[in-house]
Amino acid sequence: MPHCGILHIQRRNIMKKSYETELPEGYSEAYTVDAKKGKTVLLMNLACFAITAAVIAIAWLIIKPKNYFENYDFLHSIILIVAMLLYIVLHELTHGAAYKLTTGRKLTFGFTLSVAYCGVPDIYVYRKAAMTALLAPFVVFTPVFLIPSFLFANAWDKFYCAVLLAMHIGGCAGDLYDTILYIFKFRSPDTLMRDTGPKQTFYTK
Repeated sequence: MPHCGILHIQRRNIMKKSYETELPEGYSEAYTVDAKKGKTVLLMNLACFAITAAVIAIAWLIIKPKNYFENYDFLHSIILIVAMLLYIVLHELTHGAAYKLTTGRKLTFGFTLSVAYCGVPDIYVYRKAAMTALLAPFVVFTPVFLIPSFLFANAWDKFYCAVLLAMHIGGCAGDLYDTILYIFKFRSPDTLMRDTGPKQTFYTK
């Protein structure tokens, strides 16, 4: 019974902490997601494309915009492109804000040809803080793009919002994959993750 009490106290202390500066004794690498590896890049890009295409197709069937060339507005196309580029920046800043709130540690930002990223490479983050940072962009921006698609009267304005929503959800493919790993594979609150940005490494006891 005393042993169980000690484990309970340790588990409660873990729940209060959000990260470790060094990998604790008894932990070992359990799984890695590396967005710089060719196979991972291919799978993530396919997932992103499939999700984006599916959301756009569903939006098209629901909204049913018509007469594209008659209603085409070059300014709308420019706004859409700028909004997409701005979203990529805001997506990573949202990850950063969540990491900053939960850990207060130094962040790293960057991008490659295949991925933009934010990470906290100098620490090992516990499950709760990691999931908060992973899901932050999805939680914040889904209503930002979804609500206007219901408010606009013009069908093409609705559809442009739906395209942004589709790009957003597709762009969250990597975050959602890591979250699924936490939900089904790494359920213990003492799971640690080192997030360098393009690479997430999970550690378990």
